[in-house]
Amino acid sequence: MDNKNIITSEKDLIDWFSSNEKLKEEYRIGTEHEKFIFTLDDYKPVPYFGNKGIKKILDLLKLDTGWSSIVENGNIIGLKSEDKGSISLEPGGQFELSGAPLENLHQTCSETGQHLSELKKTLKKLGLGMAGFGFHPSATRDDFFWMPKGRYKIMREYMPKVGDMGLDMMLRTCTIQVNLDFCSELDMIKKFKTSLSLQPIISALFSNSPFVEGKFSGFLSNRGEVWRNTDQKRCGIPKCIFEEDFGYEKWINYVLDVPMYFINRNNVYHDVSGSSFRDFLKGKLKGFDRERPNIKDWEDHLSVVFTDVRLKGYLEMRGADGGPWNRICALPAIWVGLLYDNDALLEAEKLASKFKFNEILSANYSSSLNGLKGNFGKYNISDLAKEVIAISYKGLKNRKKLDASGNDETSYLLPLIEMLNKGETLADEMIRQFNSNWDGSVNASFKDQII
Repeated sequence: MDNKNIITSEKDLIDWFSSNEKLKEEYRIGTEHEKFIFTLDDYKPVPYFGNKGIKKILDLLKLDTGWSSIVENGNIIGLKSEDKGSISLEPGGQFELSGAPLENLHQTCSETGQHLSELKKTLKKLGLGMAGFGFHPSATRDDFFWMPKGRYKIMREYMPKVGDMGLDMMLRTCTIQVNLDFCSELDMIKKFKTSLSLQPIISALFSNSPFVEGKFSGFLSNRGEVWRNTDQKRCGIPKCIFEEDFGYEKWINYVLDVPMYFINRNNVYHDVSGSSFRDFLKGKLKGFDRERPNIKDWEDHLSVVFTDVRLKGYLEMRGADGGPWNRICALPAIWVGLLYDNDALLEAEKLASKFKFNEILSANYSSSLNGLKGNFGKYNISDLAKEVIAISYKGLKNRKKLDASGNDETSYLLPLIEMLNKGETLADEMIRQFNSNWDGSVNASFKDQII
């Protein structure tokens, strides 16, 4: 065991969160996005091994980029760069870029473009493609191949015990996320409450998963429905965040009661699923008696808390479906505009304060079901989305972050503005095409959204 950074009390955890506070001039943007890899002839997922497998993709990508291997039990499971982030694998072989912490959205979108270009070049050599969806439109669970990662084996065995769709979440979903900083506990509270309250609106804007196994699921974001049926003790919208005394301590107590999955010792994952991190903190973890957690254990545990917005050493916005290139740039843009400008944050906070907890829960379901046509309390989500984008637009204007051509960051919101003007999400468009030009086949969706 690593005896460094041993945690002995909840105060140690409060201190850890405090240590991650940043000066405003140190704020950065970290963007994560996942893509499905598929064969071009039948749009099926690809295995880990083989001449056209995930391992082969990583090996070739390593040669092209010069990035270093991440290895587990002799298997390459990702790539990393000292200054450009890392590539990791989701359970079903979805490729995820965890981008570097960057100063502005121009850098973020450039990073995204470079990554997609490099991955596309590699996939072309193998006759493979990639696409961004919130949920795979055609593949069954059995069509997927499990990646050789120890933590996924443990999660795979545990998921069916606590929900009906945990395995679907692992295998058949993709997302776009952004990680944003806070300068104090009070700032964190404002951003956490505001972003969690407005998350149903963002989820509606990014709805992009209406199909399951080639048929309309009944939801514009089936990914959202999957997450509601994964694990009630670690997903969704925790009520404690809206309590008046919410802060680091309250969040810590919530996380301590989220059941554990595993601990890692000497690069081996040990199954402790269902156990209490609170007991672990007391030296009472079954099988690891008298052993206390270290900071890495805490970070590992935080990584399996799946709330729609998650507090780690930063705030992580987690409620959007995966999507094409312009949506990958738009997701961080809308959140940066809302949360990184003081005037915009005040305005967003005021908007968020209109909604009660039960209304947020109901809107979370309504946005997955009906997208922009859903309801949020007495409001139409489409109208609220226009208001949210207007606030974000002003926030990005105020930031005055210009590219080499003198353009500010507002351009990255244009795909969302155009979509609102049309009144049609990507999911709505897919359904319309399915019923007309696609002749009832979702295969064409891969061609339309291929990256």
